[in-house]
Amino acid sequence: MLFSEILGQEPLKNHLINTALSGRIPHAQLFIGPEGSGTLAMAIAYAQFVLCQNTGFENSGGNESCNLKFQNLSHPDLHFIYPNVTNDDVKSKPKSADFILDWREFVTKNPYGSLFDWYKHLGVQNKQGEIRVEDAQDILKSLALKSYEGGYKVMIVWMVDKMNIAASNKLLKLLEEPPEKTLFILISENEEDIIQTIRSRCQVLHFNALPESVIAKAMREKYFLDEPSALKVAHLSQGNYNRAIHILNNDNDDSLFEKWFVDWVRAAYGAKGNPDAIQNLLSWSEEIAGIGREGQKQFLGFCIDMFRQALLLNYQTDKLVYIEPRVEGFKLDRFAPFVNGNNITDIYKELSDAIYHIERNGNAKIILTDLSIKLTRLIHKN
Repeated sequence: MLFSEILGQEPLKNHLINTALSGRIPHAQLFIGPEGSGTLAMAIAYAQFVLCQNTGFENSGGNESCNLKFQNLSHPDLHFIYPNVTNDDVKSKPKSADFILDWREFVTKNPYGSLFDWYKHLGVQNKQGEIRVEDAQDILKSLALKSYEGGYKVMIVWMVDKMNIAASNKLLKLLEEPPEKTLFILISENEEDIIQTIRSRCQVLHFNALPESVIAKAMREKYFLDEPSALKVAHLSQGNYNRAIHILNNDNDDSLFEKWFVDWVRAAYGAKGNPDAIQNLLSWSEEIAGIGREGQKQFLGFCIDMFRQALLLNYQTDKLVYIEPRVEGFKLDRFAPFVNGNNITDIYKELSDAIYHIERNGNAKIILTDLSIKLTRLIHKN
């Protein structure tokens, strides 16, 4: 992975290169950034720079055979840990090593991919993955060995916030007493979900969402879009390069999410004073409950975005609105008056609570039904 292949984030690139060249490499670093900002891509490029003892900005000038090993992520001193789940091949106690070939294929194809993309790649998007104690034990074993090339050993933990308590405790001990010449790069989209004792032992680097101009340039140069099309994709992506790729390939879930959202708010609006309409909400809750927990969380996150966009439109900040619903008969500007300062806080809280409870294995149908009934009251709040 070359630094030049990473979009934007120039100050962070320069910082990481300078720390490596000066020999002042913190043993534990935490990369925090939203989806599509390039945290994983940067971690791999930085690991390559350190392990191959490169001197050039293009990850060159060092050990060329080492650089070649990074083309398929097969360097023996580079280790990955990431969320995983059971599947048809791994029936119990799954760990990252069981999926290493899938991981290399996934990252090589799109290093900006999301956690949901990873689950889809494994064909287990209906399950919730985590990093278990078996992975933490593998970390201990891997780092107890001497490095193959006599230099650093690098451990990249992707989505470290998905570590369970047992795994977190083992990782914490390693961070407190790290083996010599070991570099931990922890990656997460949600800093607050990482336990404080781990955060406090890491140097934290924050990644910003990518500017529209950077994504538009990538769309022109890599996918040969004309200027208007590139700008439109960049605007819709909202700083998320992974979303831009999905929009370009027309394989994102937004169309289906839009339909579910419109069905939901129409049923909630029509339920006031109409007990029969409650059945529509119950049917909707049952349908969404059947798509799996990761899909439910993705959809509820989409709902938060839709309500936010409606609020912006209601308060006449049209330039910040990027969603263009394509559901027949639904216009965002006509829906916008129902989202205002008196109800948006409660709506956001209820959606956030629903995501929280679903993530913790609550009964999805009950959670979604409760959310829907509350929306019938909130959407009519003046």
